Amino acid sequence: MRLTRAQQQDRTHAQLLAAGLAVFLRRGYLAATVEEIAADAGYTRGAVYKHFGGKEGLWQAIVDAHADAHLQGLRAALDQVGSRDELLRVLNPAGYVHDTATRWTAVSAEYLAAVAGRPEHAAALAATQHRLDETVAADLDRHCRRLGIRPAVSLPQLVVAWGALGGGLALLHAVDPGTDVAAVAGGVLAVLFPPPADQPGT
Repeated sequence: MRLTRAQQQDRTHAQLLAAGLAVFLRRGYLAATVEEIAADAGYTRGAVYKHFGGKEGLWQAIVDAHADAHLQGLRAALDQVGSRDELLRVLNPAGYVHDTATRWTAVSAEYLAAVAGRPEHAAALAATQHRLDETVAADLDRHCRRLGIRPAVSLPQLVVAWGALGGGLALLHAVDPGTDVAAVAGGVLAVLFPPPADQPGT
């Protein structure tokens, strides 16, 4: 069945996203080239510029898609939470610290360093992070109220700290796989989410 022009464009877009993610994870953000990404997808470098404006725009599109997928998964898990212990398990980043996740974090750190002095790209990344943080904070507020939990700090601050904790531990695990991510994160989360007053031992 012959694809319409719009369908062809959508397919090219999706193939470039997939190829970009594979190359970035394999080579790192700084070492990856537009030419290599385009070749992996079966296109010329012009396709990358047409769809994303360059390497920075492609990575930003990948980040946006990753953020949406992460948010959907987190929301589904939070909806199943029935206790503080379950909430702490869902929020513990140990479940996400594996080879692909640590590589993702390392590539993200490379990108941050690369765009720190380029306001237009830094602003796009910050906007994605703010959108994600605000949504997560609102979701956590709803579930904490449902469970009778009063976080130790404001939820906007807590969500930022939670993200930094997960990213930092992922990078540490990349260089020191012996790091007990679950124990470190669990201790911090237990302080940030104290037990309800009527359940002091949980």
